[in-house]
Amino acid sequence: MSIGVSGLNHITLAVADVERSLAFYRDVLGCAVRAVWSEGAYLEAGSLWLCLSHDEHVRSSPHPDYTHIALSVAEEFYDELSSRVSAASTIWKDNRSEGASTYFLDPDGHKLELHVGSLQSRLAHYREHPGKGVVIFEDEPTKGQ
Repeated sequence: MSIGVSGLNHITLAVADVERSLAFYRDVLGCAVRAVWSEGAYLEAGSLWLCLSHDEHVRSSPHPDYTHIALSVAEEFYDELSSRVSAASTIWKDNRSEGASTYFLDPDGHKLELHVGSLQSRLAHYREHPGKGVVIFEDEPTKGQ
């Protein structure tokens, strides 16, 4: 076994108002609340562990670059959840990628995406549409030395 990270452990988001963000992630996105305290909360969505942490220095507008967090949603629930998210938040980008996606902002301007698909479906898309020059490694993933 090679030395390296084994996956995503958790995501912590700085928030201005824990109650407001907790309501959004619980009521709009459907995350399960696992713990709450005066300065934060832990939520769970599938294997994702999400921490909301009060921070007086939280941003007041979205970061200008493309960095975002994509959240998985089953295809059969996508339309309903996308409609709920679109009604409750700002859409920051139109979908132009493989798979159904909704790009939206949470109450603190964190860029998020609802996405139907996986790495395997994305790679299959590029195999079928090779025009972008994406090189796909068919065997073992290439790892750093």
